[in-house]
Amino acid sequence: MTQYKDLVEKRKLMLEAEKWARGLKTMHVHSLQSMWYDNRPQDTEGGQTVTDIEYNDGVVERKLSSGETVYFGKKLTGDDLLWAYTHQG
Repeated sequence: MTQYKDLVEKRKLMLEAEKWARGLKTMHVHSLQSMWYDNRPQDTEGGQTVTDIEYNDGVVERKLSSGETVYFGKKLTGDDLLWAYTHQG
C-alpha cells in the first residue's frame, strides 16, 4: 500500500489547492485605467467605477456599474495550481 502514498498525498494537496483557489486574493473598487490586467479602459472612462475581485486561481472578475460582469486572466489548473498554492506568501 505504501506505493500509493505519494499519489494520495498529491490528491490531498490538489483538493486543498482547489478550495484555496476559490478564495479572494484582492478586491478593488476604483476608476483607474492602469491595472496590470486591464485591457478594457472604456470601463472606467469618465470616472466610472468598477469592482475588481481577484481570486487565488488567477482570475479577475470585474463588475461594471451597468451590472455586467467581465473576466480577465487565466484560471490556474493542475500542476500550475499546485505550484501557486504551495508557493503562496
